[in-house]
Amino acid sequence: MLKVRPYQPSDADAWNVVVGRSRNGNFLHQRGYMDYHADRFADCSLLVERGQEIVAVFPANLRGNVVSSHGGLTYAGVIATHELRADSTLNVFELMGEYYRRNGVERVIYKPVPHVFHAYPAEEDLYALQRVGARLSRRDISSVIPLRHAAGFSDMRRRAIRRAESAGVEIGQGKDLSAYHALLNEVLRRHDAVPTHSAAELALLQSRFPEQIVLHEARLDGELLAGVLVYDFGRTVHAQYIAASEEGRRVDALSLLLGSLVGSVYANRSYFSLGISTERNGTVLNSGLVAQKESFGARGVVHDFYEWAL
Repeated sequence: MLKVRPYQPSDADAWNVVVGRSRNGNFLHQRGYMDYHADRFADCSLLVERGQEIVAVFPANLRGNVVSSHGGLTYAGVIATHELRADSTLNVFELMGEYYRRNGVERVIYKPVPHVFHAYPAEEDLYALQRVGARLSRRDISSVIPLRHAAGFSDMRRRAIRRAESAGVEIGQGKDLSAYHALLNEVLRRHDAVPTHSAAELALLQSRFPEQIVLHEARLDGELLAGVLVYDFGRTVHAQYIAASEEGRRVDALSLLLGSLVGSVYANRSYFSLGISTERNGTVLNSGLVAQKESFGARGVVHDFYEWAL
């Protein structure tokens, strides 16, 4: 028999074990990542138990009378082990709905984990959402390269890579997150934006996940021209932040750097994610940005948001 109960800080180790052996969770769903900004979110996560065994977790926060899964994460949803299957997932949604209703919640904003980040098929929650009457409320489009069956780089992108090589641009793993964050700030400032993470937050997260959060750089004569901060999920890697200076753009340093990551460094993985290219809650496509990603062979994978009225 299944039951749900609220997460407590004393559950952190057990929670992390479940995420580690789940079908659709990754280090974003570990408490060490989720809780770096715990002061900004009122946690209302749930654990799903069968007897004494935790078979799933639901990362979530509460704002007013709305639960989100999770407001500080790109995606979350029910993070399920192999023990949670189709019929029992329906039961979980029923139990979650009952629990949140009793606690005054009116709506759940549910952001399922896109399939390219799954370690094993885990879309029972999408079926359950349809069964409980949830509606699709937002859809972003991300660009992903299937590394073992990639379409290949465009001719334009290949020429750009050769230009960077001819200019003497060198690539390698970086150590100076502060310098990269300064470059990232400079790039985003031109678009009236700021990074989601501060320099201190990135340093904290990398100290907690040093093997999973990795900086790759392109330099010329020691000068930082471009950088990609990679989140390494194992089967799939994701470019969390991408930035290039004006000089880096002039010599096509980013083309060489991304080309190396896709074609060499992470070539034995299944997917390389370049992130979303949509704005204004998915209603606007940044055509120039998505075209750049497509020139590396990336194609579309959606990130969905569901609204579940309780």
